[in-house]
Amino acid sequence: MNLAFPWRFDHRGRTAESADDRYVRDLIEVVLFTAPGERVMRPDFGSGVAQLLFEPNSPELASTVEMLVHGALTQWLSELITVSAVHVEAEESTLRVRVSYARRSEDRQQVQTFALGTPS
Repeated sequence: MNLAFPWRFDHRGRTAESADDRYVRDLIEVVLFTAPGERVMRPDFGSGVAQLLFEPNSPELASTVEMLVHGALTQWLSELITVSAVHVEAEESTLRVRVSYARRSEDRQQVQTFALGTPS
């Protein structure tokens, strides 16, 4: 088992754990939503996508986000996953990031979707 994200206690008062699939999904989320410079001991960690939230939503922005996400996931999680595709859809004030990947320990493809957006 792996530590759950966000870190919390379970019903027994112990550190909560999560299954492998959930743990990897949580790691992807951490990479996506962490801005470079946010982590003191690892200042280059993250994707930088959050910095683009206030840019005009466009196909060019979606392409930039695809490149940033794919690069960040490959850099930070390549020991755990193989990223096969990143697809970004621009919908009004929201970017939907769909990540297709396989855990290195198995060949099963998984798809997770994350929403990045400005509050309405």
